[in-house]
Amino acid sequence: MPSYILKRILSLIPVFFVMSVVIFLVVYLIPGGPAASLLGMEASQDQINALNTELGFNRPFLVQYGDWVMNVLRGDWGTSYLLKQPVLQAIGEHFAPTMSLAVCAEIFTLIFSIPFGILAAYKHGTTVDTVTVSVSMVGVAIPGFLLSMFLMLLFGVTLKWLPVAGYAAMSEGFGQHLRYLLLPAISLGVAQAAYITRMTRSSMMDVLYMGYIRTARAKGVRESAVVFKHMLKNAAPTILTAIGQSFGGLITGTIVTETLFNIPGLGMLIISSINQRDVFVIQGVVLFVTLVYVLVNLVVDLTYGLVDPRIQMGKK
Repeated sequence: MPSYILKRILSLIPVFFVMSVVIFLVVYLIPGGPAASLLGMEASQDQINALNTELGFNRPFLVQYGDWVMNVLRGDWGTSYLLKQPVLQAIGEHFAPTMSLAVCAEIFTLIFSIPFGILAAYKHGTTVDTVTVSVSMVGVAIPGFLLSMFLMLLFGVTLKWLPVAGYAAMSEGFGQHLRYLLLPAISLGVAQAAYITRMTRSSMMDVLYMGYIRTARAKGVRESAVVFKHMLKNAAPTILTAIGQSFGGLITGTIVTETLFNIPGLGMLIISSINQRDVFVIQGVVLFVTLVYVLVNLVVDLTYGLVDPRIQMGKK
């Protein structure tokens, strides 16, 4: 187990290297340069040259890249030119709403997707299966912003059950916190639930007619044990992969939803940074969400051996 974990971590080094180069180039290759972007179109060439000198953008590319990587490793991700605060501090202030929204959306996703995926596979070829597959296809196809607007109109404007937009921190009470997150979480969770439902159904179907399933039934094992102990356990790695990708996508892909519901998360931060051309914040947020996505997939990879004993970690 420790050797497998070490190998998986070491295998991420090339990923992090390529990722760092691409993210650094996001700033370095901005038309006109990052200094011109920060100062705006009204800036004079003297002002641009002065800012390039102040921020070190007139140095060779490799020198800038090397210094940036070393600063990132030390925890210095730069300072927002407009917010006048460290980039990591700005990310930390906006990460909690995004994380809360992602967790709520993932809980909603799992509550509906796993049971319906199992049921659709178990009732393969019946009306239940057809309806589940059809609804999941609709869930994948419907645009997120359209679903968000419909939910806001129905539950916020017409029924007045939930707030239309805004955010309440956990310090204001868990109930109030949840009320503001419920609509955006449902909006995000519908598409993810549809995806995981289909993946669960597909992976369960792959093991439905395997020999060990027929043997378990021939031995008189209870049907619930056949489904959950044998079928679901052997289908778990595929389902776990889908869940990991879903959660990573929820953290990194909430820009539209956060903007519509006015949630001060990472999505709102990067939108405001793009509008204000705050390139250091853009660079930091992209780096942060990429790291989170990679680490989520690493955790999923490491848990394979826990859900499926056939996977012998560190062995061929």
